[in-house]
Amino acid sequence: MDMLTTTLSFENMHMHGELMVNLLRARKQSFIVQNKWDLPEVAGMEYDQYDTPASSWIAVHEGERVMAGVRLTPTTARCGMYSYMLRDAQKGMLDSIPSNLLFDEAPIDPRVLDATRVFVARDVPAEQRMEVQTQLMEKLISSARAMNAREVLGLVPAVWPRWIRRLGLVAYAAGPVMLIDGVPVQVARMDLSNSHRH
Repeated sequence: MDMLTTTLSFENMHMHGELMVNLLRARKQSFIVQNKWDLPEVAGMEYDQYDTPASSWIAVHEGERVMAGVRLTPTTARCGMYSYMLRDAQKGMLDSIPSNLLFDEAPIDPRVLDATRVFVARDVPAEQRMEVQTQLMEKLISSARAMNAREVLGLVPAVWPRWIRRLGLVAYAAGPVMLIDGVPVQVARMDLSNSHRH
């Protein structure tokens, strides 16, 4: 079966069957079951206050099986007291993420996106993981560009420099490496205007 990448939104998710539900189920498997993060779940799906119509979600999948995913939220998003995950964490609003996660003040800019909930499913075989990561990052880049973004801030696994270099992207550490529930993560800043892939 072919591996596909799909960018989901509230506007198009009805055209993709169970894919959005399966993405949230795969997130539960990654973040709650494997990482043991204390996150909301219902009906086998992990979700939080940033899964709103302001966000988009990228799924790498074979049919209905979700192999990897990421959520993209504009840094201009607002919903009640919340904006986007990295800014709210910096403001001390999220118990689970340290407030010193960024070197600089979190931006509010229509051309900067927040990438969170990045995962590759554990059941993806080792020999396929590189391809899955590449598909995820390439779709993230093309989707971010389609949203007129010039930069993506992402709370990502601390191994991100290996992924990014392979894709010819320009990226910088935007905060310190932190352990969140035993998993090393870091905020990376990807510059879409200077990447080698146009």
